[in-house]
Amino acid sequence: MNLGAGVASGKKPKILIAGGGIGGMTVGAALLKRGFDIEIFEQAPELKEVGAGIQISPNGCRALDSIGAFETLRRLSCKAESKEVRLWNSGKTWKLFDLGPAGVARYGYPYLTVYRPDLLAACAEAVTRQRPEAVHLNSKIAGFEEKNGQVVLSLEDGRKIVGDGLIGCDGVNSVVRKFTANDAPSKYPGLMIWRGVIPLQSLPERMRASMAVNWIGPTGHCVHYPLREGEILNLAATIEKPVWDEDSWSVEGRKAQCHEDYAGWHDDVHTMIDAAPKLLKWAYLTREPLDRYTYGRAALLGDACHPTLPFLAQGAVMALEDGVVLARCLEKYDDVPTALQKYQDARLTRDNAMVAGATDMTSRFHNDAYRDPAAADDYINREWSARAVEDRYEWLFTYDCDRVEI
Repeated sequence: MNLGAGVASGKKPKILIAGGGIGGMTVGAALLKRGFDIEIFEQAPELKEVGAGIQISPNGCRALDSIGAFETLRRLSCKAESKEVRLWNSGKTWKLFDLGPAGVARYGYPYLTVYRPDLLAACAEAVTRQRPEAVHLNSKIAGFEEKNGQVVLSLEDGRKIVGDGLIGCDGVNSVVRKFTANDAPSKYPGLMIWRGVIPLQSLPERMRASMAVNWIGPTGHCVHYPLREGEILNLAATIEKPVWDEDSWSVEGRKAQCHEDYAGWHDDVHTMIDAAPKLLKWAYLTREPLDRYTYGRAALLGDACHPTLPFLAQGAVMALEDGVVLARCLEKYDDVPTALQKYQDARLTRDNAMVAGATDMTSRFHNDAYRDPAAADDYINREWSARAVEDRYEWLFTYDCDRVEI
């Protein structure tokens, strides 16, 4: 089945998108908004995300607004009023920054805490309201080739689809990356995360505040914040584990094991573990940074080119920014390979800096200084001071994907 054989001269290119996640839907919506013909191919039988939370900083909200998904998502999200760190055993608290009206006044958009399935749904709706038939489920990518100035995408069921360009948005184990960068596979970095979604009413009232909290400790940290207009609380607890010995990269875990991983931590952490209806264990996966995203008429986007540890809360935001910038480049430059090269020029340095910054944050979330109260005070007052936090986040939050030079 051929879903289209390119476009006639004078018309905008037809762009094929591998992967129907957040990145794929964002670039798809951004391209449709600009009058492009697109097709999105998703291997799963339905559009579905893990039931977990995600933080969307103001720069991500700008991108969502650009594709027409911001207002939809804002109605389903929570506005975090502040962000703070707490010491793992004592609960001593330091406020990081104001995310309420002062933050909106400074950056133009709020800092949202979002249920990840809601984010995907909002991005997907931005696609389907423009072109309902653009998304193809049960469509697993097998490979592609460039032929006669076009891209021929092969699916595992034997279909061949012809377009003028291909965007690989197919995640950390990307097939498109395999056929382009062909680098080392993803690896386990010695870190795993416990994920849970907790009914907020099952927690003590003092734990229901609209804020994002980071508990920091010697060998792990724990992040939590409300979702769905305060209906539920997202729990994301990262712990150092040298070896991942499960059969899958994500499995259901036992509360007793989670309690053991956080032995000695504040009672509030254990209260959340007990209140979670279910806990999932996930292994983080990382890959070495790429020095290019673009390969002729194909390009990589999101986790396919820059999977990251989530310690700057920018993983999904990077995909949102990538999608808008790539669509702008395809609109501005008539030649697809040139447009994709301009996208790489605009995004690679920033994306790789964000990945490096997230990795660098590991030592601030997990540090041996936190074992001693006096050493913890000194370290936190230095590394989590208002100036230090501003230096780490200001360049992230002020970025404007609609106006950055391309």
